[in-house]
Amino acid sequence: MPIRRVGRPGLIGLAARTAVVAGTASAVSGAMSNNRQRKQQSEYEQQQYQAAQQQAAMQQAAQQAVAQQQAAPAAPAAPAPAAGGVDIVAELQKLAALKDAGVLSDAEFAAAKAKLLG
Repeated sequence: MPIRRVGRPGLIGLAARTAVVAGTASAVSGAMSNNRQRKQQSEYEQQQYQAAQQQAAMQQAAQQAVAQQQAAPAAPAAPAPAAGGVDIVAELQKLAALKDAGVLSDAEFAAAKAKLLG
């Protein structure tokens, strides 16, 4: 009959306890990794959604600007010279708004401004 030692566990008990601790640690590590990966995926999807919304807004603003430019040359064909100063200021403000919205580049803005100012 084998004699049991009291106190410290034997080699098999120590190995079993170590395996349990290691298994628990790897399970926790895996769960944390999965949570982090899900969070990063969610953040990426949110960023992509926001970028798509911003792109759609920019395209809509560009379409509105094109529609305004196509409609604008027909209407102010014969303004009086006295009222021309007010129209130039209004047109410059429109151009500045389009540039601020990102519809016009700096070069396009400068060209349109030069055309308005003569």
